[in-house]
Amino acid sequence: MNYTPVSPLAWVNGNDAPEIHSLDIGFMALSDCAPVIVAATQGFAQPYGLTLNLKRQSSWAGLRDKLVSGELHAAHSLYGLIYAVHLGIGGTPATDMAVLMGLNQNGQSINLSSRLQNNNVTNPDALTRHVHQSRTKLTFAQTFPTGTHAMWLYYWLASLGIHPLQDVESVVVPPPQMLAHLQAGRIDGFCVGEPWSAIAVKQSLGFTLATSQAIWPDHPEKVLGCTRAFVDQYPNTARALVMAVLEASRFIEQNRENRRSTAQLLSGSDYLDAPLDCIEPRLQGDYADGLGNTWHDPHALRLHNKGEVNQPWLSDGMWFMTQFRRWGLLRDDPDYLGIARQVQQLPLYRDAAGALGITCAEAPMRSSRLIDGSVWDGTDPAGYARSFELHALADALPLQANR
Repeated sequence: MNYTPVSPLAWVNGNDAPEIHSLDIGFMALSDCAPVIVAATQGFAQPYGLTLNLKRQSSWAGLRDKLVSGELHAAHSLYGLIYAVHLGIGGTPATDMAVLMGLNQNGQSINLSSRLQNNNVTNPDALTRHVHQSRTKLTFAQTFPTGTHAMWLYYWLASLGIHPLQDVESVVVPPPQMLAHLQAGRIDGFCVGEPWSAIAVKQSLGFTLATSQAIWPDHPEKVLGCTRAFVDQYPNTARALVMAVLEASRFIEQNRENRRSTAQLLSGSDYLDAPLDCIEPRLQGDYADGLGNTWHDPHALRLHNKGEVNQPWLSDGMWFMTQFRRWGLLRDDPDYLGIARQVQQLPLYRDAAGALGITCAEAPMRSSRLIDGSVWDGTDPAGYARSFELHALADALPLQANR
């Protein structure tokens, strides 16, 4: 990688100097950790007086616990994990949390097993028929009970008329363990981030039936998360960290070659420890589903998109709370907007982005249309949570967050 820092060194001097200089940053072995890895290893952090010590985690539950305890200063994190901890429904006592910036949109997949493929369950209609006609429930894996993958899986199944908490079994499996569970026949499908879906296709362990961007084009996914205490105690450090990761995000998307070199970096044993030919294609937006179909996805993994990816939209955080309410994780409606304003660090992000010449939208909300035709814009979150035909508003879903 050929990177020349464009950061104003003045940001690390005087009153703007970071309060602490060495940060332990957690990440999971997923392609969308790329901005954090590139920021830490390719010279983006040093101009801000920071050293980023990367700490690979084996599960989202472990990452969550270390983030809350302070063992990790910040982390590549699931959007829903941050909000669950803030609300006290993620397996730990409620802890004030912060979303510093978005790390990516899109780029997750739902795969089904080769057994289902051999039984011609290779499209949504066939899956719906199988689920409603079979005497045995299918088992689907997601990566964390309140995480993005659980929410995409639930939303997608519900859009097909399959109740995700009644018609199928849902289990928690950390991303790197998905393939072993699929190969052993313990699960019939999964929703996970890349490159694990691509590897499953490459190893003939099944096929990709849906991408997360088909559920919600340009959906929120991973964030740079931390505790609110970290932001309050080290505001300059938090701003410097955002600037370093923002520059890395922008750099990766400058051209196709930068994405390729990023894929090569990620494939290393310290990061994803996965074959380059299973990382790069989908990082570049090139898909093969294992059924003979190939395409270039216009809404594939996005890491910057002129800052639109990285802005911590209030409506993005609110959406996850509507789904917690929909599926019984919250028994009552929270203060959707008030909590989003607490968690989403919009002023800090705008400060950092402005210093880098990255445009921020004035509106804190954005509007999106999802796979079932519903429009989400943050204006009526309580009504939106109740608007779905399939829901579990009156039920409490048992959490399996400690796996």
